[in-house]
Amino acid sequence: GRGAGKWLAVTAAIAYTSTISAGLLGYGASMLVLPRVLPSAGASSLTNPDEALLAPFFTLPIPPLFGVTSALVLAFVMGIDLSVVPGTVLRTGFHEFREVISLVIQKVILPLLPIYIFGIFLNMTQGGQVATVIATFLGVVVFVFILTAIMLVLQFAVAGAFTGKNPFKMLGTMLPAYATALGTSSSAATIPVTLRQAIKMGVSEPVAAFAIPLCATIHLAGSMIKITSFSLAVMMLSGMEIEPGKFIGFIFMLGVMMVAAPGVPGGAIMTAVGVLGSMLGFNDTQQALMIATYIAIDSFGTATNVTGDGAIAAIMDKLIGRDRLDDELLVEKAAV
Repeated sequence: GRGAGKWLAVTAAIAYTSTISAGLLGYGASMLVLPRVLPSAGASSLTNPDEALLAPFFTLPIPPLFGVTSALVLAFVMGIDLSVVPGTVLRTGFHEFREVISLVIQKVILPLLPIYIFGIFLNMTQGGQVATVIATFLGVVVFVFILTAIMLVLQFAVAGAFTGKNPFKMLGTMLPAYATALGTSSSAATIPVTLRQAIKMGVSEPVAAFAIPLCATIHLAGSMIKITSFSLAVMMLSGMEIEPGKFIGFIFMLGVMMVAAPGVPGGAIMTAVGVLGSMLGFNDTQQALMIATYIAIDSFGTATNVTGDGAIAAIMDKLIGRDRLDDELLVEKAAV
């Protein structure tokens, strides 16, 4: 309808702000807590794994077609063009290409990941560091879970203040979506439950039908907290230098990349692997450790993502309702 483009931009801006806020929360809390939790001695072999770990029988280097930044810019340029230029041929082609990428992730990469991760941990056992890594990351996992709960409370506190509703009642209404996402680990698969609970929460059906599917794709606050905190833990464990300016730039870039992440299990971390290597300098072992830890609790991040979608839908319902009321008043004045 009229103004749909404007509300699409507003929803995207709110989702991006929420995602970046989650990343900054993860960064601030991790810098305060993790140095006290992680061992000071550390995994120098994580930094230079070739010195301690088993060498592969062979390697098959596959250089990327283009860099991460080039791919990101191309994706946004094409996305804007497809939304403006009429026609269906190119749009259909990109939709089919998206399905191909989703199938590759679901049917090839994710089924093979357990074998790859098993090999990484086997290698770390050979290097004598697996006990340290597992013991350390168990504490980090608990810390990240607490952070995701805090983020949900903050999101619904803002939504409650904006809409004048009880934030804890709103959050309680969205808990079935949280529970469903724990089982599916997929934002896309949880959309029907998230949509139903958002309507129960008081969001009008047209706004919920617009905001919930959109946010399932572009709002990944829980995933952002996990990737930010886990990457800081890996850097501290490896003795890497953490530059605040560089890491905050990484958070903003990661927030943009989360918009492009597919809503399938493990989609967020697979999207983030490129920027972890290019901006933070993670090697293969560190990236594999990130993937293993992320996927181990993937469902908690997804549950945080979809539950927070309800808060954004409530805010959008209030904004669109105000705009609709203003339009009606203008029509009445014009009639008088």
